Amino acid sequence: MSEPMSRRAALALLGAGSLALPAIAQNQTGYPARQILLIVPYPAGGAVDLAARLVAEKLRVEFGQPVVVENRPGANGMVGAAAVARAEPDGYTLLMAPREVFGINPILMPQQALDGKRDFAHVGVVATGPYVLVVNPALGVTSFAEFVALAKQRELPYASFGKGSMAHLNIEALARRLGVKMVHVPYRGAPPAVTAVATGEVALTISTPPAAISLMQDGKLKALAVGNARRLRDMSEVPTMTELGLSDDPLIPNFFGLVAPAGTPAPIVERLNAAAARAIMAPDIATRLAASGLDPAPGSPQDMARLVNGDIERFGRLIRELDIKVTD
Repeated sequence: MSEPMSRRAALALLGAGSLALPAIAQNQTGYPARQILLIVPYPAGGAVDLAARLVAEKLRVEFGQPVVVENRPGANGMVGAAAVARAEPDGYTLLMAPREVFGINPILMPQQALDGKRDFAHVGVVATGPYVLVVNPALGVTSFAEFVALAKQRELPYASFGKGSMAHLNIEALARRLGVKMVHVPYRGAPPAVTAVATGEVALTISTPPAAISLMQDGKLKALAVGNARRLRDMSEVPTMTELGLSDDPLIPNFFGLVAPAGTPAPIVERLNAAAARAIMAPDIATRLAASGLDPAPGSPQDMARLVNGDIERFGRLIRELDIKVTD
């Protein structure tokens, strides 16, 4: 399974013919002929909300129709996701959500009766965001190697964003890869988890780069590794997991994907995919995404489907092995 295509490959794809898709699809379907609703299953103000609003701006111009972003939080994203899954498959109700909603939450919360493969037509990945492994400086480690040595001596407490969150699963995957055990301490979201490390309540967590940088500059966090194909521009001193010898990088980045209800006609999905790709590759949008630690990552609907299927297999196996259950 491969992650979304590179910027260069995406530009090549756009130049190779996808620019012709919108006119063809619109002639076939008359789409879009009215307002489009783009649901974000989290409160306003977060990274996924930002990505959705940036894409909506460009779609509104290209389509010549209103594209309204509506926040419907609840059940860790499942309330908004379920609303889209139940909507008419006509391309007028869409969802922008991170990978947890499609490949992790349905396994953790089967009572929600939502299936990441069955219930959505995957339009495409919009952006990816790497995670950085951060520790409290008082831990006394200055490198990843020193961290591993310490983790082999004693079980370190780590903060997650909640049971079954990307932090929980990624750090457990890292611990297994290193052959160590760590103590899980769940918090209600990413900000309190990162704060808990900065204040010394726990030893480590993973963080998005923007959330970590200011705390690093204040000497409250130490970054040891980044889960990314390359070093980050604003953290050039922090090595990647691959550089550290972990070619099967256990710090899986997040992605934000755009989907429609299952059964949405292929020409509409293609129209949306091409328009979203152009939106996120626009220089102004790419710059604003980068400011939030996100990289534009356009790809085909098939690319996104492969990612979701891989998540269901990979994270599903880890969830079962760890016997993680979320009941509320």
